[in-house]
Order: sequence, then C-alpha cells, then structure tokens
Amino acid sequence: MLKQQRADHVLRRLQELYPETPIPLDHKDAYTLLIAVLLSAQCTDLRVNQVTPALFALADNPHDMMRVPVEEIKAIIRPCGLSPKKSSAISELSKILVEKYGGQVPADFEALESLPGVGHKTASVVMAQAFGVPAFPVDTHIHRLATRWKLTAGKNVVQTERDLKKLFPRETWNRLHLQIIFYGREYCPARSCDGKSCLLCRELFGGARMP
Repeated sequence: MLKQQRADHVLRRLQELYPETPIPLDHKDAYTLLIAVLLSAQCTDLRVNQVTPALFALADNPHDMMRVPVEEIKAIIRPCGLSPKKSSAISELSKILVEKYGGQVPADFEALESLPGVGHKTASVVMAQAFGVPAFPVDTHIHRLATRWKLTAGKNVVQTERDLKKLFPRETWNRLHLQIIFYGREYCPARSCDGKSCLLCRELFGGARMP
C-alpha cells in the first residue's frame, strides 16, 4: 500500500472498531479537563482519574484553586508524579485564568500554551475535547503507532503531527487521535506486536515483521 492508502485503511478500520470515543479523563468542564490533562503527563489516565476526585472536591474552578496552598495540591496529586512542578503550575495557571480571562479557560491555542505547565499537546487536547476545535494531539503512543504503520518518518511528535494532519481529513482529527490511543492500548502495545499480532499491522503489511 501507498502511505495515503494505509492512512485511509487505518481510518476506516478504526471507525469500525471505535464508533464511540469517550474522553478517557474524567472531567465536567474545560477547566477540570485542563487540570486532568496536565496531570496526565508521564502518568496513566487511570491514575489521574483516581486522583482528581479528591482534588476537585477541594477546588474545581480557578477561583477556588488559586486559594489552595500549593503544598496541599501537591499532597493530593503526588501519586501522578512530578507533583512539585504540576502543583505549582495548577496554582499559577488558576491565578492567571482568574486575573486575565475572568476565570474561563480560553479557547485559543496561543493563550493556552502561554499558561504554566501547558504545552502544545495539552492545549491540543483541550481545544479538541473541550471546545471541538479540530486538533491532532500527538503523544508518544500515537507517535509510536504512526511510525509503526509508516504514516510518518518523523523523529518527534511535532513532525508526526504535521504528517498525520496531511493524511487525514480535518473533520476526523478529534476522534481519530482517541481511536489510535484506544487501538494501541487494546491491540498494539509497544512490547507485544511485532507486525503479526494485531489486526491493523497484519492488514497493512501482510504479517511482515515490524521494526
């Protein structure tokens, strides 16, 4: 198959396998989603969902969160890892949201990426899942699968995002990034699939061993 043919096949198959794409991180609005995505850096969604109920019971909006001592935030989110940096970022970005944006999460990439602890991937998730703006958040898992399926030769997530946006229709991006994550977790984990073990690798490459 040519690269575009592989992309088209991936899209068709993932739409069949995952017609529904529930957001993995528990949240109730853009702010709680932003905090959950920030916490998910180098942490599993499962662990984040175990931690956020206690955090959001304490404060589930920037007005309340900015008043919570950083040490108290850090104690709650410690199981997510990187708690010193994450707790400081949560406190600081909450203050900025109140002082600069009236307590609202801005639906703007540049504004989001200017917030402490918020990089392009986090901003992309919030824009896609909270505001419905087409984005293609690429994490290490999506980068791995896109490379395995030979949809990109990118050496980093930045190039992989550019390549995937060229291959897939804009209106599919928001669902597709979740579908790829779901597929990787269920069928094509990094250590288990050698190009013969999972459905898509077999269909794309006829059972040939993958790198």
